[in-house]
Amino acid sequence: MKRILLKLSGEALAGQKGHGFDEGIVRRVGGEILSLRKEGVEVAIVIGGGNFWRGRTGNEIDRTKSDQIGMLATIMNAIYVSDIFRSLGMMTSVLTPFQCGSFTKLFSKDRANKYFSKGIVIFFAGGTGHPYFSTDTGAVLRAVEIEADMLLLAKSIDGVYDSDPKENPDAKKYDTLSIGEVVEKGLKVVDLTASVLAMENKLPMRVFGLDEANGIINAVLGDFHGTEITV
Repeated sequence: MKRILLKLSGEALAGQKGHGFDEGIVRRVGGEILSLRKEGVEVAIVIGGGNFWRGRTGNEIDRTKSDQIGMLATIMNAIYVSDIFRSLGMMTSVLTPFQCGSFTKLFSKDRANKYFSKGIVIFFAGGTGHPYFSTDTGAVLRAVEIEADMLLLAKSIDGVYDSDPKENPDAKKYDTLSIGEVVEKGLKVVDLTASVLAMENKLPMRVFGLDEANGIINAVLGDFHGTEITV
């Protein structure tokens, strides 16, 4: 694979704390990304905002405002993680779909390709820039736009199951699925909008556990242990 987009959950980066950041996890992820860069793999990253804000749990505030807060949470995550990556020796840039002063740069495909050509790890933050779209949809959209070879989904569990393995000890793990089966079975790999967008644009995905040693490297270069989602 020459170019990948990695989707990380904010909760996974928070570790056992459940909020904020676990610097050890972020540095471990950074080490794996550095290894991929040394192999010539171009890397883009989308991070969810759940370690700061999960806005769909009640009706306390307007949904649009809640989603806007979530977009800002993803930008905070991207700025933090990108700076940790810089401390490990990588060049990084945060791109957003709307102006954030001097904190980020505006996204365009041309700008992204320019940064890839310079060996820069790109963080796509701020989602799509619109409410009612998840970071899953934002990740698939950006992966399609930049013509990524694959979308990698690093989660708190090690693949896709037919039911929640935390609640059902007999849950069956899938080694391979088509994106059509994901939609048909209602499996919560990514949300429905993101699944359909991936299916229409023939974007393959790999789902794996973030806590697996060298899980990101294995998903790209090594012995993959998660769930492969084909097109």
